[in-house]
Order: sequence, then structure tokens, then C-alpha cells
Amino acid sequence: MAYGLLLLRLLVGLAFAAHGAQKLFGWFGGGGPAGTAGFFASLGYRAPALLALLAGLAELGGGLLLASGLATPLAALALATVMLNAIVTVKWREGFLSGYELEATYLIIVVSLAATGPGRLSLDRALGWDDNITGTAWGSVVLVGAIVIAVVTTTLGRGRADTGEMAA
Repeated sequence: MAYGLLLLRLLVGLAFAAHGAQKLFGWFGGGGPAGTAGFFASLGYRAPALLALLAGLAELGGGLLLASGLATPLAALALATVMLNAIVTVKWREGFLSGYELEATYLIIVVSLAATGPGRLSLDRALGWDDNITGTAWGSVVLVGAIVIAVVTTTLGRGRADTGEMAA
């Protein structure tokens, strides 16, 4: 089981970190800060540069934390929040099999890792933290926290779409 959790954390964590590097540095064919901010602006975010920075940091930092098994619930919270925002703002209208199945899979993986813990081969275990930061309660805290943050981000963080109609 320890090696399975390690492989899962490494693949998912490093994939997230690479996406964060795309947003923050333009690496791996990404848009960098300007391109990512432009994308967030197209989604109606009020502070697109700030959101681009936060999303990039959440993916890069959360991915590296997840891969190493350090502060696993914090990593899972950051990554789950990004996935919920992506599902709601970009992928939902495409449907499950054509749109958000990958994001939903990543979401479930990080919430599950928060609930089960990072495993024996992790920095959380090496530091003696794993007994205090695992369990169903942590998985629930991560999921509920990500939902709350995503609701705030996608509602208060975004302006109304311009319908082209004049206000009366």
C-alpha cells in the first residue's frame, strides 16, 4: 500500500506542479502570468492577475507538497479548490465525459489522500504528523473547505457577464 500511495502522490502531485509552472512561468507550453491572467479575465474574474497567481501557486505548491507527502491536507485543500473552480467555470457546460471527468478524478484523488493520509513513504510520516492529519474528518474538512472557497471565488470573485443590454 505504501508504494501505491507514493506512486499516486508522485504522479498527481507532479502533474499539478507542472500545471502551476505553466501558469507562473510559462513552462511546458503554458501561457505564463500574462496568458493565464487573460484567460481568467475571459472567465469574468474581477482580479484576473491575482487569481492567476493564486491558482498557479496552489497548483505548483500544492502539487509539490502532495508529491512529497508534506502537509497533505493543506495540499489537498489547495488542489481541490482549483479543481472545483475549473469544473464550475470552464468544464461543467461540456458535461462529464466530454468535459470535467479528469478534474473530478483529480478532485476525488486529493480528497481521498487527505482522508487516507499520504502513506508510510512521506514527509508527514517522517515528521510524525501523519497520525494527526489523516482520517475521514480531514477528507471532509478538505472537501467542505474547497467548496466554500470555490463558491466565494466563483461568485464574489467574478463580475456579471455582459449581456449587451442597456440597463433601464
